Amino acid sequence: MTSEQRVVVIGGGLAGLRLAARLGPAATVTVLGEETHTPYNRVLLAEVLAGRYAPDVAALPAPGPVLRRGVRAVRIDRAARRVHCDDGTAPEYDVLVLATGSNPVLPALRGLFPPGGGELPEGVHAFRTMDDCLALDAAVRPGGRAVVIGGGLLGVSAARALAARGAQVVLAQQAERLMERQLDADASALLHAHLTALGVEIHTECRVRGLLNTAPPACEARGSGGGAPGAHRKVTGVELADGYRLDADLVVLACGVRPRTGLAQAAGLEVRKGVVVDDLLRTGDPAVHAIGDCAEHAGRLYGLAGPALEQADALAATLAGTPTPYTGTRALTRLTLGGTGRPLDLAAFGDPTPLPGDDVVRLADATRSTYRKVVLRGDRLVGGVLLGELSTVGALARTWEGDESLDAPHDLFHLLTDDGGH
Repeated sequence: MTSEQRVVVIGGGLAGLRLAARLGPAATVTVLGEETHTPYNRVLLAEVLAGRYAPDVAALPAPGPVLRRGVRAVRIDRAARRVHCDDGTAPEYDVLVLATGSNPVLPALRGLFPPGGGELPEGVHAFRTMDDCLALDAAVRPGGRAVVIGGGLLGVSAARALAARGAQVVLAQQAERLMERQLDADASALLHAHLTALGVEIHTECRVRGLLNTAPPACEARGSGGGAPGAHRKVTGVELADGYRLDADLVVLACGVRPRTGLAQAAGLEVRKGVVVDDLLRTGDPAVHAIGDCAEHAGRLYGLAGPALEQADALAATLAGTPTPYTGTRALTRLTLGGTGRPLDLAAFGDPTPLPGDDVVRLADATRSTYRKVVLRGDRLVGGVLLGELSTVGALARTWEGDESLDAPHDLFHLLTDDGGH
């Protein structure tokens, strides 16, 4: 690739900016970023909401003039190799990279939208972007009642952040335990206890059926001054499937994310769960690539920062002339849950649910609220969960990522104990 080759990246998040930084002067790069904010690390939004960090702490390194902020791509013309934008510009490309990320899932709840569509009721927020974070920051108040819908990684993060701000938080999780995709039953129970100690009221196996809203006066709703449909509605609570009602000043929708694939689909590219790419992160059009949350590689979507960065690095090397196949990422999930007392550190990797014939080793310390569990399949480490004490997570993760053979029990004991990471 030469500096004359034009690379247009749609998406100014972590993946798109990492790619631009890695390419450097090797190409003429333009990044189209829909958000007007300074680019930020989405992983830190919960810390911003909790009041632990100021918003500028979450900022990513300045991308310079390659980033066009507040510009939304509206159409891809693959024949002309142009991207049409909402500001009337249409930059040409030799290589197009889709790094469009994902949108929050808005569940099918009664009362979420008025008939005919419109805005969310006042007090109802997703928790995905800096705008979401700042809106919640402005709305939360000590003693206010907040309901978080969803008990995965995002919902747990939002619940503890709101609790740290003094809100009375209720977390409603449809599954039987918190973070069921990452944690086993024992680890989830410890997480449940930690959040409860922070003042979060948790309801598992609990489905929310609808939202309760105040309706605008009929004359106001018909008035010529108007406003968007639903703009005058304000949430007052949620209704559960069993008919029980919870009062709420705030409702946070943390029901997962969905890849943003509309541009790719409209351009005729193959989309399944995400934009389908091969090992060189190419779509069916060799001039178009996809990375990050929107990319589906080998049938898998990741939705995590680590894989997005690995994909960006691999694609940068390929575009710079060194074909670098991406073979997948072994993703490690890490989370720190703070509060007024001791924070709880959490890490999970691989598959913590054993199959018949697997060996499982657990070390638990109720006094220190620590828990470590690893799953062995033959002489290979295939998954694990650590809570409260992460000194050995680096050594465990390297062994797992490298698919190294273990001489159990000696190697395993060394990895699980405090000196294993040194």
